[in-house]
Amino acid sequence: MHNNLTHALRLKPNEDLKLSLQNFVLVNNIQAGWIVTCVGSLTQYNIRFANKPNGSNGKGYFEILSLAGTLSVNGCHLHICIADSEGKTIGGHLLDGCIIYTTAEIVIAESKEISFNREHDGTTEWKELLIKRP
Repeated sequence: MHNNLTHALRLKPNEDLKLSLQNFVLVNNIQAGWIVTCVGSLTQYNIRFANKPNGSNGKGYFEILSLAGTLSVNGCHLHICIADSEGKTIGGHLLDGCIIYTTAEIVIAESKEISFNREHDGTTEWKELLIKRP
C-alpha cells in the first residue's frame, strides 16, 4: 500500500522562495517530500553555481522555469532554473534571497513510507541524502 500525499501552495509577491518552502515543510512535518512542479517569477535571485563557494545574485524580472529537489524537516536540497527578460537561463543551488515577483505555484509530493535525512557519508564535504525506511 502506498501512503503518499500531494500538497499545493501558492507563494505571493515579496515572499522568499526557499524560506517559504522550508517553513511549509516544518508546519506540515514533511519527512520525505519532493518538488513535482513549480512555475512563477522572481524579482531577485540568489543561486550557488556548481563547485562555487558562494552564491551569485541579481535583480530584475525572472521566470521560474523549474524547481527540483528533496524536502524534509531534516534538510532540503533544491535546484532552480530561471530565465531573464531576454530568455537567457541560469540555474543552480537555491539559496535564501530568491524573492517572488507575482507568484510561485508549487506542487509537492510526500511519502509517509520513508524519511529523508542529510548526513556526512565521507564521499563529499557536504551532508548528503540518506533515505530511511521503517
